[in-house]
Amino acid sequence: MADDKTQLGGQDRQRISLSEEYEVRDWMESFGVSKEKLVEAVNAVGDRADDVREYLNR
Repeated sequence: MADDKTQLGGQDRQRISLSEEYEVRDWMESFGVSKEKLVEAVNAVGDRADDVREYLNR
């Protein structure tokens, strides 16, 4: 079944994909951290941006 095209934005914008360089770069800039620190945070708490933000602010 095809994706529901009426559901725009949202959840994907709250997930961090380490497989796309442009996304890694954007999240690094957003959080003000290095790639290594971003990868460490995602590995520690998962790919949800809110969880990563909380981890980085500790």
